[in-house]
Parts: sequence; structure tokens; C-alpha cells
Amino acid sequence: MRSLLTAAAISLAFTLFLTPVFLRLFRKWGWGQVIRTPENIHNPSHQAKRGTATMGGTIFIVGTLVGYLVGAFTGNNPPTISGWLVIWMMVGFGAVGFADDYIKVRSQRSLGLTGWRKILGQVLVVVPFAIVALNFPNARGQTPASPFISIFRDVPVLSFMALGLVVGWIVYLAWVTFIGVAFSNGVNLSDGLDGLAAGAAIFVVGAYSLIAFWQFNQSCWGLEGLSPGLAGGCYPTPNPFDLAIVSASFVGALVGFLWWNAPKAKVFMGDVGSMAIGGVIAAMAILTRTELLAVLVAGVYVIAPGSVILQRLYFKLTRGKRLFLMSPLHHHLEMRGWSEITIVVRMWIIAGLLAVSGIGFFYVEWLSQT
Repeated sequence: MRSLLTAAAISLAFTLFLTPVFLRLFRKWGWGQVIRTPENIHNPSHQAKRGTATMGGTIFIVGTLVGYLVGAFTGNNPPTISGWLVIWMMVGFGAVGFADDYIKVRSQRSLGLTGWRKILGQVLVVVPFAIVALNFPNARGQTPASPFISIFRDVPVLSFMALGLVVGWIVYLAWVTFIGVAFSNGVNLSDGLDGLAAGAAIFVVGAYSLIAFWQFNQSCWGLEGLSPGLAGGCYPTPNPFDLAIVSASFVGALVGFLWWNAPKAKVFMGDVGSMAIGGVIAAMAILTRTELLAVLVAGVYVIAPGSVILQRLYFKLTRGKRLFLMSPLHHHLEMRGWSEITIVVRMWIIAGLLAVSGIGFFYVEWLSQT
């Protein structure tokens, strides 16, 4: 517990107190936000944000690393392969976002990496993650990830390897890649208003820290001496406490960052931040064996891409009509006259409700197994 609390506290203090130092550096380097406001949205507040320091995701990425390592070693819980895999996804996806942001600020245009190049970068990060996660078993023969689709835990009948070794690996890699790319871009689309993505991520990743900690408390090593009823409530997740530590560190870093990112923001996280958040959520869902549950826990990040998909489908089916005034949904609400702070706070509420609902279903499933 000391490692978890220390990691969260160090990360929070890092981003809360050192963000102004980073902001001075960002301004010196010319890392200012390039705003693209469509011609049909007349919102002066968006143009007023032009030049605000961006790429702030680098701050909470560094803060997470510092907090995680300090917490892990001071509490005598050195990092495990599971923790490093979460870090890999955070830093790797963040690097793709950094490249996108850097192109924008250098060219002073709102267009960075093309969509397919961005996806290619994400694939190059998530495929090594998937390969490593299905190797390096612990003393009990458990690998960080599993070759099953999971909801609250692995679903035995949904095994990739039942398709054969080669096909199973291909489908497994495709599945993990889909999860990583989907959540990374989902968070990226949701990051359109001050504090929206960061505040929502606190609820989502915080929920995953609780799930991992609960799995740690219900690990039940040495199942031979347990009755079948009690054994059903145990979780075979490797290194759950380390997953709880790294996610708590990430939450602490986000809380400190949100102090400066809340409306009216002094710094934007940029694609480096939003993609890093998506990477952490995807990694936590895969490594805690709650992949499908993530659709509920992180449901707030399904809303934005869902509204974009609906908008495009409706546009094609109706030959030019629009379902929303603008997508993603938060921009539609802006055009309906909602203030930015109202949209952000209500999205936080939705994020909290969905995350708590996910934890609730997770707990009810555990009760049904005991």
C-alpha cells in the first residue's frame, strides 16, 4: 500500500508544482496550440486559445514515470513486466502523439500526421506490447496477457488459440491492436475542450487502479487448498499490485495536470497526452483481463468516436443531411449554446457514472463466483 500511495503522491506533486516550469520551457520552444475552428462554428473562445502552451501530455508522462519508479522502489515493490508494459503503451503512444503535435507547431498548421500514418505508429507500438504480453510467464506459468477474450475475467470458450497456433496468434494480435488503436483515438477525439479528457481519465484509470487492487486482494495463490466455491472468486492476473501502482501514479499525475488544464486552460495536453491516456486504458484493460468491460468503464471515450461514426453514416444514408450540427458530440453541444464548462463538468459526471457502474458490475460478478 505504501508503494501505491507514494507513487500517486509523487506524481501529483510533480505535475502540480512543476507544470509552470515546463510551461516556461514550452513557450521558449514555441510550443503553442494551433487552433482549427471550422467556418460554421463561430466561437471566439476557441480562437482565444490560439498560442496556449500545448504538448502538456509530456508533463504527466514524465510525472507518472517518476512517481511510479519512486513508489515502486521505496515500497520494496520493484517494477514487474506488467508495469513496464503499461509504461511502454503510455510512452509509445505518447511518442506517436508527440510527432503529430510537433509537426503542427513547427508548420503552424492544424494538420500533423495523416490518419494512416498515425495508425501505423500506433500499430508499431501495440504489436510488440502484444507479443511480449503473451510471453515471459511467471513462476506459476501465467503471462501478463492471455489468449482469451475477457469480460470480468477470461472467457474460456473465447480462446484465440482454439483456432490453431498460427491463426490464433494472428487473431490475438489483431484484437489487441484494435483495442489499443480504438482507445487511443477515442481519447484523442474526446480531447476538444479544456479539461474534458484529463478529468474523465481520472475516473477511468482510477477505476482500473481499484480493479487491479481488488484482483491483488483476491489473488489466492495456492488454489489447491481452497474449495471450488472460494477458488471461483480468485483472479489469476499476474502482478496486479504493480498494475494498481502504475495506474495510481498515472491518476496522480493527471490530477496535478488538471489543475492547470481545467477551464480556462493554461496548457493543453495535445495528442501526446490524449494518445498516452488511451494507451494506458488499453493496457490496463488487457492486463487486468477486462477487455469488454472497458467499453463501460471507459464509456465516456466511446461517446465522441461513436458520434463521429453516426454522423458519417447518417450523412451517407440521407445523402447530405446531418444528425448533429457538428461532431464529435461536445462540439454539437457547443453549437447548441452550451457553455464549455457545462459540457466539461457534465462529461466528467458521465465518466464517473460509467466508471462506477463498471466497478459495480465487476464486483457483482465476483460475488456470483463466491
